[in-house]
Amino acid sequence: MDGTEGSGGQPGPAERSHRSSVSSVGARAADVLVYLADDSVVPLAVENLPALSAQELHRAVREVLQLPDVALEAFALWLVSPLLDEPSLQFRRNVFFPKRRELQIQDEEVLRLLYEEAKGNVLTARYPCDPEDCEALGALVCRVQLGPYQPGQPAACALREKLDSFLPAHLCKRGHGLFAALRGRGAKAATGEQGLLDAYRQVKEAVGSEREATLGTHYRAYVLRCHELPFYGCAFFHGEIDKPAQGFLHRGGRKPVTVAISLEGVHVIDHREKHVLLGLRFQELSWDHTSPEEEEPVLWLEFDGDSEGTPVNRLLRIYSKQAELMSSLIEYCIELNQAAEPTAPQESAPGPRSAPSPSQPPAQRPKLRRQGSVVCSRIQHLSTIDYVEDGELPLVHAWARVRT
Repeated sequence: MDGTEGSGGQPGPAERSHRSSVSSVGARAADVLVYLADDSVVPLAVENLPALSAQELHRAVREVLQLPDVALEAFALWLVSPLLDEPSLQFRRNVFFPKRRELQIQDEEVLRLLYEEAKGNVLTARYPCDPEDCEALGALVCRVQLGPYQPGQPAACALREKLDSFLPAHLCKRGHGLFAALRGRGAKAATGEQGLLDAYRQVKEAVGSEREATLGTHYRAYVLRCHELPFYGCAFFHGEIDKPAQGFLHRGGRKPVTVAISLEGVHVIDHREKHVLLGLRFQELSWDHTSPEEEEPVLWLEFDGDSEGTPVNRLLRIYSKQAELMSSLIEYCIELNQAAEPTAPQESAPGPRSAPSPSQPPAQRPKLRRQGSVVCSRIQHLSTIDYVEDGELPLVHAWARVRT
């Protein structure tokens, strides 16, 4: 995930993962460095490292950070490396930890760790967000780092000096004239510095509370705002998809994508354009993976579509060395959902490779999205294989061979 192998959580940005977590090795002891989401380090002096279990190492980190018991399930250890050479050990959110459980967390340090990880994913655009959401989230970061907004203080100067600490880089670009306007791609005028300042003014304060006593409230507010993002808490994988054919010669090529998998579904994200290409709940998809000899492994996603008014099945082919790992994670997430309590408000219990019944709508009405939101699917940007159930199109036979 992110070009890495991991377990139980979500890896950090690839640019932070080149560091080794074993700083020195002797005959009997080793200094193990465990990295947190804010890039700080927890050093551990470990006796007999080869015999140490992941559970024991996890417990050692919790003891150093003085975390409560909920951290045992909320966080996991990840081995992260872009090239699988010298992996770093990271303590991050467990992808299998339900969002509804996060709502019950009261410990400020646990909330801070969740906040730092979510913030990092927003600022690096791993979580694509609309400008309005970026401004609201950035305003909470301002509140945490700068304290309550004070009308008489030069807050604008403080924001301008480290704008990229509050907003994703693509919203921090400054420019003048026509080309700057064109780069804005129609974003509203308040986006960026001024929009952030306006949102900072609107951050609500708890009456009679000091700054230190209310940080947990703002950590929680940030995390809860991120809960509205359909890919919050996902594990991320690298892949490529076919581009739609363009031009006289019908040349397409491939587009690099990020595949985000969580307890709720699968999202295919165009990281360069910072928007979702496809988002599917598990009830809405079928899947499989293939690893043909001398060919690149492929994760197949199948979902319902429409072609000129005719219902069709659509196949999206995702090329990735991690295809088998993604397929296994999808299957495991579905199994967890099936075993979850039937009253769970967020994680439903879909069956694998099954379509939703028209007579059984989702238990929770989906949140309305802004028109053109970056979190909405862009099917028109995908190159899919379309077929009908009765096999009128010959491509269905190729798919049938793939799945057998």
